[in-house]
Amino acid sequence: MNNVITQSTHHVVDDIQQNKRVHAFCQDALSDHDAVNLAHLLASKQLSPQEVQQAVIARAKRVNPMLHAIELDCFEQPITSRKGKKGIFANVPFFIKDNTDIKGMPTNHGSDAVHGHASKKHGIVTEQMLAQGFVLMGKSRLPEFGLSASSEYKAQPPVRNPWHLDYSCGASSGGSAALVAAGVIPVAHANDGGGSIRIPAACCGLVGLKPSRGRFKDGEIARTLPINIISEGIVSRSVRDTAQFFAGMEASYYNKKLAPIGMVQGAGKKRLRVGLLLDSLQTSTDQETRNTVLETATLLENLGHDIVETKLPIDSRFVKDFTLYWGFLAFMACTMGKRSLSPNFDVSQVDHLTRGLADLYKKNFYHTPFMLYRLKKVNQQYLQFFNECDVVLSPTLAHTTPELGFLSPQQDFEQLMDRLQNYAAFTPIQNVSGAPAISLPMGQTSLGLPIGVQLSSRLGDEKTLLELAFALEEAKPWQKIYSEL
Repeated sequence: MNNVITQSTHHVVDDIQQNKRVHAFCQDALSDHDAVNLAHLLASKQLSPQEVQQAVIARAKRVNPMLHAIELDCFEQPITSRKGKKGIFANVPFFIKDNTDIKGMPTNHGSDAVHGHASKKHGIVTEQMLAQGFVLMGKSRLPEFGLSASSEYKAQPPVRNPWHLDYSCGASSGGSAALVAAGVIPVAHANDGGGSIRIPAACCGLVGLKPSRGRFKDGEIARTLPINIISEGIVSRSVRDTAQFFAGMEASYYNKKLAPIGMVQGAGKKRLRVGLLLDSLQTSTDQETRNTVLETATLLENLGHDIVETKLPIDSRFVKDFTLYWGFLAFMACTMGKRSLSPNFDVSQVDHLTRGLADLYKKNFYHTPFMLYRLKKVNQQYLQFFNECDVVLSPTLAHTTPELGFLSPQQDFEQLMDRLQNYAAFTPIQNVSGAPAISLPMGQTSLGLPIGVQLSSRLGDEKTLLELAFALEEAKPWQKIYSEL
């Protein structure tokens, strides 16, 4: 196991100066295969696991000095499981986000304060991923405790967006999204406590589906929360990768309280009522994002679906309540860090965002019972969305991807919170309600950065979201980060 070398060579520096877009796609064993095709080529022995792993290593060494997306690698001894030999993604390379335990590797949660020891066993989520057949190549980076919407740090270099190195890759699954978008691997682990699958998917031009609460087994931290807002999943470059992943996960664990998804393989035939939501509770959407959502609405209408205007049926206090819950998570990390994260936890090393959120909670902790009460009622409020529609179309983010520094955790706390709330304004509602939502790369900014739109549905209805995603992908294929291989 090695810390990934990130020091730049003269060649790398020249590349950054000459071209702000970086990727690793080339004519090697990985080519531009998605995970489904790669799994087929491996199963049919047209490719060997060794040559695929060597291609991943070569690609990572080529672009990670610019992206800073890898926290730790295990290139010398990739990690597999006997249970995964017949998995749906057998021998497909994979990275796990560094808030999830891998046996023999530390888990540092993106924080200089943690200093974790090597984990004694795999986490619950790691076991689920290994059962799908994935080969673990290392850990991807996230912002401290996954609390921010940009993968930026107190003292370490930020994770950069492959589409433009001066811009954010989103968060908190930013390292995973950067690696997938740049072509190092076809899919990677992501989890979502306020948009952390969907936000980096939107920033990096990927597919990101946050599942319904209870769809998969919960990880260790999620099981301790008074309201479980955390969902596990992946970021991918194709809808079929996400669909196959969900089918594989459902085959290994099926929650009878939710409608089954099955193996979704294409667009559905049902004519749907699509609710159009352009603005959030707290802010108006910027013009480039608004245009992308409206263009997607027109595309859906041309595909035979009905578009109806809708409004958020949520109490206006939701923003304040979710922010206090956000602060509660930071407060628990700061106060329980030595017990829950690492005996070496040093609270003096947390960044301004974590400290500010923890302080916010301490000043307002007496509101906790009322905050929890109102957030638990969101489930019923959210259902009102679907009195007139089957799914809701909205922006994933309220404005286009910001430059690095705009959401730095070292910014003035009040200004940073205002920016975060007005940026990640559409995603937290599904975390609190438990409903699924998917981000799809349906547009681009004037600088060529991806713009994501979000489709959301009732609890347990991932199938409809995947069917719509297949239809949109076919009607308007995603922009590629490369022009030719």
